[in-house]
Amino acid sequence: MSHTAPAFLAREDLNRLLQLLQGQGYRLCGPQVRDGTIVYDHLADTAALPRGWRDTQQPGHYRLQQHDSPRYFDWANGPQAIKPLTFPAREVLWEARRRESGELEFIVPDQALEKVAVIGVKACDLAALALQDQHFLQAEYQDPGYLARRKGLFLVGVNCSRAAATCFCVSTGDGPAIEQGYDLLLDELEEGFLIRSGSDSGAVLLAELPLEAALPGQIDAAEQQVQQVARSQQRRLMPVSPGSLMQQRQHPQWDDVADRCLACGNCTQVCPTCFCHHQQDLLQLSGEASEHQREWDSCFSESHGQLAGFQVRSTVKQRYQQWMTHKLDSWQEQYGRSGCTGCGRCMSWCPAAIDFVEEANKITGDG
Repeated sequence: MSHTAPAFLAREDLNRLLQLLQGQGYRLCGPQVRDGTIVYDHLADTAALPRGWRDTQQPGHYRLQQHDSPRYFDWANGPQAIKPLTFPAREVLWEARRRESGELEFIVPDQALEKVAVIGVKACDLAALALQDQHFLQAEYQDPGYLARRKGLFLVGVNCSRAAATCFCVSTGDGPAIEQGYDLLLDELEEGFLIRSGSDSGAVLLAELPLEAALPGQIDAAEQQVQQVARSQQRRLMPVSPGSLMQQRQHPQWDDVADRCLACGNCTQVCPTCFCHHQQDLLQLSGEASEHQREWDSCFSESHGQLAGFQVRSTVKQRYQQWMTHKLDSWQEQYGRSGCTGCGRCMSWCPAAIDFVEEANKITGDG
């Protein structure tokens, strides 16, 4: 793997990077404004990037405002991480068809590799991708669809220049600076970008860009920018030792949060690490074919807790306990770390404005 020192790329030359990626057969995906939010979508060129847009976030609140700024990545995050690129919200795992002979034929969809370059990935979402890798690729069984999509990714990360009031990645150790998992890494400055490579394929592209030597003042400005983002984070999630939340299941705060929680599952749908899902068969009316689908689910849904004739989590309190306890506590036993990367989306997109960090700190006794 090739890690290089930062060089300077003028803002107008970012399109050259996109053209090089397209020339190597990558489909581009990057942040864009859609329906009042910033989401990752098909990207033609830099004109579609969210130039000058910034977000303000609080529990139950997300708004975009445009400023007179040349920056493309001066925002914290949107409702969507890059999870849908490797773990889509709905996919067909196999199809069944009846042959003319009457026998059933089972067909697995083509898992051909598609090359996708994702522009502007933030630190919390690269950390979430590493956790998804653990679940889908490093467990007892590999997920072939996830593997094919993961192999095709080329990741252009960008260090954060701004934190939302809901961000707390410093507490989880996942940001705001990106340490690994990228092919190319950007620091956005007023006059352009510092750029460096983190992989051999990134280094190859870097060599074809019109770069200048980075000035000491630019390198210092980029470091100061990241440090300022870290200092500006208003929330601190207290450490949760393995087993500690499991021992707090009688804490009265669970009843308090359950009275406010709507069990809508928004927090799990926007979480970049959640992987709960269910499977279902969709039958054609002719009875000659069916699709076996996998679809995102949530531990807040009633059906998710329904096992062979009985319900294991009949109350909202039990579902909230399951979510937070698994995310912050028992996940550590499964994957060696917490399942939270501090992006704060679960708070911004909670219609009841529940503050995840505040609730966790109260239950662990430090809030």
